[in-house]
Amino acid sequence: ACPCALGLTATTAIAVGTGKSAEKGILIRKAEALEVADKVTTVVLDKTGTLTSGKIKVTDIVPLSISEDALLRLAGSAEQYSEHPVGQAIHNALIQRNLPLETATNFKIIPGYGVTASINGSTVILGNQNFLDASNISLSKAQSHGIQFSEQGKTPIFVGLDGKLAGIIAVADTLKPKSKEVMKNLKAMGLEVIIITGDNQRVARAIGDQLGIDRVIAEVLPQDKAKTVQQLQKEGKIVAMVGDGINDAPALLKADIGLAIGTGTDIAMESASITLIRGDLQGIWSTFQISHAVIKTIKQNLFWAFFYNTTLIPVAAGVLFPLFSRIGGVPSGLQFFFGEFGFLNPVLAALAMAFSSVTVVTNSLRLRR
Repeated sequence: ACPCALGLTATTAIAVGTGKSAEKGILIRKAEALEVADKVTTVVLDKTGTLTSGKIKVTDIVPLSISEDALLRLAGSAEQYSEHPVGQAIHNALIQRNLPLETATNFKIIPGYGVTASINGSTVILGNQNFLDASNISLSKAQSHGIQFSEQGKTPIFVGLDGKLAGIIAVADTLKPKSKEVMKNLKAMGLEVIIITGDNQRVARAIGDQLGIDRVIAEVLPQDKAKTVQQLQKEGKIVAMVGDGINDAPALLKADIGLAIGTGTDIAMESASITLIRGDLQGIWSTFQISHAVIKTIKQNLFWAFFYNTTLIPVAAGVLFPLFSRIGGVPSGLQFFFGEFGFLNPVLAALAMAFSSVTVVTNSLRLRR
């Protein structure tokens, strides 16, 4: 009746599972994350830096009221203090063209919308369509360009100068290698996959189509990502959030399980219970594979731990004694096992106890393969 095997059922499987995870570049910071991962129904992925490389580049410049160089000079100068990947891409494009950098004052970031700055006495506004609409800048001349860029998976950045539209700058990011394959594998496991992004609906839909993802949640402000996760949880979903940036940290904490991309920010990794050290999307799929394998092994271990006890403890307690009494005692061929009266041989009982522990440990070690 010694419960050694019971004490080993979960601990050995988790120990081997976390070790195998580490080999694949998956750092399990909380052991219970393996159990939660096995129950996940929905995987929510941030787009920029998670599904994409985060190396955003300027792809198109469409001037409307000023020259192309003047448009890029104003936009790049306004974005020189920005830490957002889009702003840095525009600023880098200015540097690559060797255009002069203007002094920008009154620089202000409006999270999820864009930036404003004063350059040479003029007010420059850069951002998405909602931002310029709120600033009462007409986008009628640029609507067709914006739709075209969005349908191509590019993000249109509208540039306003003193209350009028000056032009559009399109930026794009490249998907990470194997991203489509990983999304296909996650769906094959029965998981619902959702993209969450601050991009407009057309850009998000274009990325979703490339990856074969049916549901995208677009135009989500950074502070609303956690609310979106909570809303999914209210729908009865068990949510895994995958992200890499500062803005993803609250959502990583709110999700049932958070997976942080190791190439992202420190605060994201601190907020998540699992870190994908290599930044490879393959790690997402591997996490769920390992989780399923660990939980399956724990259930198998529990079976073997109980199997020996439920079978042999009644025998040791004499459940066979009445049977053998009726037939005149234990047959000579069975006396090694049951003695003269039908009780389990203590030597065999000791071996069975040890063997149950060996079975559990050996079964757990199978996870290494």
